[in-house]
Amino acid sequence: MPLALLALTIGAFSIGTTEFVIMGLLPDIAVSYGVSIPTAGLLTTGYALGVVVGAPLLAVIGSRISRKRMLMALMGLFVAGNLVSALAPTFALMLTGRVIASLAHGAFFGIGSIVAARLVAPQKQAGAIATMFTGLTVANVVGVPLGTMIGQQTGWRITFALIAGLGVLGLLGVAALIPQDEPPRRGEARIRRELAAFRNVQVILSMAMTVLGFGGVFAAITYITPMMTEAAGYADGSVTWLLVLLGLGMVAGNLVGGRYADRRLMRMLFVALGSLAVVLALFAFTAHSKPLAAVTIPLIGAFGFATVPPLQKRVLDQTADAPTLASAVNIGAFNLGNALAAWLGGLVLTAGFGATAPNWVGALLAASALVIAVVAVTLERRGRARGTAPAQPRPEPAPVG
Repeated sequence: MPLALLALTIGAFSIGTTEFVIMGLLPDIAVSYGVSIPTAGLLTTGYALGVVVGAPLLAVIGSRISRKRMLMALMGLFVAGNLVSALAPTFALMLTGRVIASLAHGAFFGIGSIVAARLVAPQKQAGAIATMFTGLTVANVVGVPLGTMIGQQTGWRITFALIAGLGVLGLLGVAALIPQDEPPRRGEARIRRELAAFRNVQVILSMAMTVLGFGGVFAAITYITPMMTEAAGYADGSVTWLLVLLGLGMVAGNLVGGRYADRRLMRMLFVALGSLAVVLALFAFTAHSKPLAAVTIPLIGAFGFATVPPLQKRVLDQTADAPTLASAVNIGAFNLGNALAAWLGGLVLTAGFGATAPNWVGALLAASALVIAVVAVTLERRGRARGTAPAQPRPEPAPVG
């Protein structure tokens, strides 16, 4: 593994911790500010929407500077947002801090995916992307449970202060290990090429799969703490270990998805999305049983994160001559799905359909993503049969140094 991938993994770990730790701390934060659980869920929705906005905005802003310097600036923004969250005296300011931190998320993973892919041979690019995202998934095994435990025992503000410290470590890792690259030239022409990528219908379909497929995961896990305490009967302290199981599933799914996406990308997506829809539907029933819930939760993480490397690699494949904006926007699409799912999950909870109702929302979203995947493959096959399928663009040359 190139040592530079370690730097990306460190940054991904810190970002993943702040993104997902909110699940375990949601009830404590709600009590602290005197708001309801669905209202506290806006901390997930707001973060996700911040990623959606920040991904294309910062990708365009960063198109005139080197990728290494942009990654460093993004980690600095991430640190600032978490410090605001740690010190926020009001819920509104807490939400503001979450949004500030989230602005860095999409562009970091988008640009980081490009850097990771260019560090290895073409036939190993999905695996390299998966390696970077391993930081995100390992955060769910180590960072999130530990952050949840610290937050429950010493206060959630301490958790966010420690996450800011992780961000500093990520910044130092990027500065020390990522190879220096040259700033892009002719910025306006480059931006036009980046925007032209969105004329490709396969790029749009891939992003639709990202929104709906990954949204299915978040419909369930955003509200996993109240779901497990109210439906399954777990104690609050047990949620930490359930989050460990979720994280282990994410790590396994991400690595398997990266390995097989380099061989059979669309087949991997079909299997992962179909299995995710089934498991989420089953979770509406198994969530009422402690042992069955403990089995189902890691499966949700596994099938959900098995979609991440192939979805990101598919976008890079379709936009190889100008990948920065599309790659960042696709990361935003993951979080648009998170926001949509958290919002829809909150709606069914508020409507009184029960603590497990968000699982049905997730199953429907994942099934919709599977339908779009079938449509995408059908259009590709018809295009090849007619000789009208777009040629794959040439990738950028590898950086020097």
